[in-house]
Amino acid sequence: MNLSLIDWSIVVICLSVLVFGVSLSKKYVRSVADFLSAGRTAGRYMITVSQGMAAIGAITIVGQWEMNYVAGFALRWWEFIMAVVLLGITVSGWVLYRFRQTRTLTIAQFLEIRYSRNFRIFAGILAFISGLLNFGIFPAVSAKFLIYFVGAPLSFPLFGMEVSTFPVVMASFLLVSLYFVFTGGQIAVIITEFIQGVFSNFTFLVIIVFCLFFVNWDQIFLAVSQAPENASLINPYKTSEVPDFNFWYFLINVVGVVYVKLSWQGSQGFNSSAKSAHEAKMGEVLGNMRDIPKWLFLVFIPIIAYTILHNPDFSSVTANVNATLATISNHEVQNQLRIPLVLSQILPVGVMGAFMAVMLMATIGTHNSYMHSWGSIFIQDVIMPFRKKPFEPKQHLNILRASILGVTIFIFMFSLLFPMTDYIFLYFAITAAIFVGGSGAVIIGGLYWKKGTTAAAWSALIVGSVISVGGVILQQIYPDFPINGQYFWGIAMGVSTLVYIVVSLLGKGEDFNMDKMLHRGIYAIKEEMIIVDSVPIRGLKVLGVNKEFTTGDKVIYIAAYAWTFIWIAVFIIGTIVNFYSGIPDTTWMAFWKVFVTLNLFVSFFIIVWFTIGGVRDFKDMLHRLKTMVRDHTDDGSVLRK
Repeated sequence: MNLSLIDWSIVVICLSVLVFGVSLSKKYVRSVADFLSAGRTAGRYMITVSQGMAAIGAITIVGQWEMNYVAGFALRWWEFIMAVVLLGITVSGWVLYRFRQTRTLTIAQFLEIRYSRNFRIFAGILAFISGLLNFGIFPAVSAKFLIYFVGAPLSFPLFGMEVSTFPVVMASFLLVSLYFVFTGGQIAVIITEFIQGVFSNFTFLVIIVFCLFFVNWDQIFLAVSQAPENASLINPYKTSEVPDFNFWYFLINVVGVVYVKLSWQGSQGFNSSAKSAHEAKMGEVLGNMRDIPKWLFLVFIPIIAYTILHNPDFSSVTANVNATLATISNHEVQNQLRIPLVLSQILPVGVMGAFMAVMLMATIGTHNSYMHSWGSIFIQDVIMPFRKKPFEPKQHLNILRASILGVTIFIFMFSLLFPMTDYIFLYFAITAAIFVGGSGAVIIGGLYWKKGTTAAAWSALIVGSVISVGGVILQQIYPDFPINGQYFWGIAMGVSTLVYIVVSLLGKGEDFNMDKMLHRGIYAIKEEMIIVDSVPIRGLKVLGVNKEFTTGDKVIYIAAYAWTFIWIAVFIIGTIVNFYSGIPDTTWMAFWKVFVTLNLFVSFFIIVWFTIGGVRDFKDMLHRLKTMVRDHTDDGSVLRK
């Protein structure tokens, strides 16, 4: 075992805190809306910290490390452009604000209101299948990480038989996740994810600081300089030979960020948990800053691992890591475990335990969120539309829990039997595209275009799924097929959008009543309109600022814009200089050193700020859940006259 008694004690304490949070949530689940959307009571800091943690399970960390070990700092350079796209999405409330205005509990419920009940059922089934296939590898990757990181034996004797450790570890954390979701639904998910988010961000920074003392920048430069000339880890303009995770991978991601907003429903419970549309929008804005410590950790740690494995100063660590990797026959599993094995060799006592606690909590947390989402989607968007009579509240909660149990059993069996043949993030891209390849056009068109038709929605979703399923089949038949999962996703998005527009324009139906769906004008719900008396600064109106914004909200907006435009300016200047005279690798390394140092400093400030704001939101959330009157007809059903 690689963990000491102190390390295991840290793990036990962290899990005990989560169990306490779950037990606290149990008494507040009094309606279906509480179970599905935390009663719509969450504030901006609870939303942003919790949702950020739900999106960064152990598999996400391993997948990001796998990608950044290949791409290095270079991919991060191109992501500076992404910052503008993300900022535009968040400050405008792109898709999220309008979806929250609909007051629907799931995307498919919105699709029934906007299009038809039959389309809702089809979309729900497609989203469910796509989500299960995508979710199916989570337990396997997480379990393998936990086994190899702690140095656990691959099997152990039990009742005279030799039992594999792998399924036992999977079953253990799946059962814990199942208990959490069964007990408190989305309330438990938000509370536990918030606790995990605060602890994880502090741990990320501690590990980064330790690594900066363990490895110096001269050693990093010596190691990364060994990369092939056109597969640089530090010079973004010398990456033409980087496999898979190159400029084109990034470009498709940029389009995808805009296109699939709210399409992917692995954490759909968060989409409707905010106490108002404005709080949901502000949570998105804060999310850009929330991700600074996370992305620093996900980019910098692979560089440290690459340095240790390619610099002779660390030959003993390299020998130990390679000896363990040699015992693993699957090349893709080797890629997943390379960086965790490096950390298991270098982290000191205490830090090792804290990181193990982070990964275990991240595993449980992401499974909480995904089990809750896909189990809920199956009932809300596949089963309920067939029923003429709504479920009774208690019956509804029981059937939701039964569905979540079914999801848990499926992903356990899928992880046990499915062989990984690709990078994690390329597998994610192609399986998610079964639904999101066409759903982006359907959701955006439905929220923003009154002329979008039901026929167009059917056409776009079918075309997107056919392209993506075709990609899955081709990659299973031909493992070396030249078009990877990312490219199939890009093709599906482009073709589906074109189909939606063309079919809508060819239709002759009446314009859809957008005001009624979005509760605007004569359909407005006054309780959810937070009007501030002060008049907003005229110049900020262009940023989406309106009368709902307090002075503090405006400061947050300005800070988000300022941070983004600093790096955009750096990107523009760097591109111009590189075009005219070229930038040597020594300068690039100096730049990345400044980048890491500055982001590390900002991360400390952000973590303290978000923790204080989250504690305040937590108190307000519990007060609302304790005192508000429940509407038991608010269960995701669509009443039609």
